[in-house]
Amino acid sequence: MKAADIMNSDVITVRPSQTVQEVAEILLKNRISCVPVLDAAGDLVGMVSEGDLMRRAEVGTERHRSWWLRLLMGREGLAQEFVKEHARKVDDIMTRKVITASPEASLGELADLLERNCIKRVPVVKNSKVVGIVSRANLLQALASLRKQITVEKPVGDLKLRNTVLSRLKAEPWARTSLVNVTVHDGVIDLWGIVDTQDEKKAMRVAAEVTPGVRAVNDGLIVRPIANTA
Repeated sequence: MKAADIMNSDVITVRPSQTVQEVAEILLKNRISCVPVLDAAGDLVGMVSEGDLMRRAEVGTERHRSWWLRLLMGREGLAQEFVKEHARKVDDIMTRKVITASPEASLGELADLLERNCIKRVPVVKNSKVVGIVSRANLLQALASLRKQITVEKPVGDLKLRNTVLSRLKAEPWARTSLVNVTVHDGVIDLWGIVDTQDEKKAMRVAAEVTPGVRAVNDGLIVRPIANTA
C-alpha cells in the first residue's frame, strides 16, 4: 500500500491572509490537528498546527521567561516568540519548512516521517499541489483493514512449520537459539529452552505467532537467572 491508497483526498486548507481565530475554529470544527496553507496559486507554502496556537497572548498562555532564559534566547529568538504569541495572521505564525510525502510513498516511509519529525499529519504533494493528507489515524485504519483481507491459509506440515520457525529465529540478530528448541503438533508451536532476557522471550513468541500456518504458541521459555556476583 502507498500514500495514495490511504490518504484523505478531501483536504481542508487555509490561506496566509486568514486569521489565527479562523484557523482555530477550522481545527475544532473538523477535529483535525493541523491544516495546510496554500497561496493564491494553490501551492503549499506552510502548515499551521495545534502547537502553533498553544501559546497565545489573547488567552494568557504566552511564555513568561526568566531574565537569564531571555538572555540566552537573544533578541532574535525573543522577537520570533513574540510574533508567534501575538500575530493575527496565518502568514506570521505558520511553519514554512513543511515536511511532505509523495503519493508513491510506502506506509513504512510515511510512518518514518511521522515518527521522526514528531508530527501527526503529513501533506501528500504532487507537482507542488496538495493532493491529499495522511494522518496517524490513516495508518491505523490501514492496519485495521488487513483483518478483512486475511484469507484462509492452506495447512502447513508440522515439520515444515518447525523448520520455518527455527530458520526465522536464527536469522534474527536479537535471538540466541543455541539453548532453544521448537516442537510442533497440529500447527501448535511449543517453545522450550533458555533465553537471556524477558524481551528476547517475548520476541521469540511473537516471531512464532506471526509465522504463516501457526495456529497457536505455547511459550515454555525460561529467562536465564542473573548471576549473583556478590
